[in-house]
Amino acid sequence: MRIQELLKGKGSDVVTVAADASVGQLVQLLADHKIGAVVVVTGEEIAGIISERDVVRALPGGAEGLLERPVSSLMTSDVISCSPDDEVSSLAESMTEHRFRHLPVVQGGQLVGIVSIGDIVKNRLEELQNERDHLESYISS
Repeated sequence: MRIQELLKGKGSDVVTVAADASVGQLVQLLADHKIGAVVVVTGEEIAGIISERDVVRALPGGAEGLLERPVSSLMTSDVISCSPDDEVSSLAESMTEHRFRHLPVVQGGQLVGIVSIGDIVKNRLEELQNERDHLESYISS
């Protein structure tokens, strides 16, 4: 299965935040949308990605002033992305190997979606259930 098929099922809405937004604004955005990561943008360009884990990892350095800091100070700027034509199975391996949970989907330089490891696991469980149903049907007929 390709990423574009996964996006058809889950939708292609992507929550973004400006690089100069505060960490406090980011935290509110994550809470409002009940999500774990946001793509950071400067204009139309992807500048980075930031997750709730990035915020938590900054806490040992001192919580004072953290919520006022710009998102750009905590984001991962070396963003790995995928295309709608990529295979879901290869991305699952890559996400596991590189230990990241969210992957922006880019086509023609434009952000067209985002997939999470949860989306990929859900897809795999659905595939396994379909295989099971087919096998049961085959055995019983």
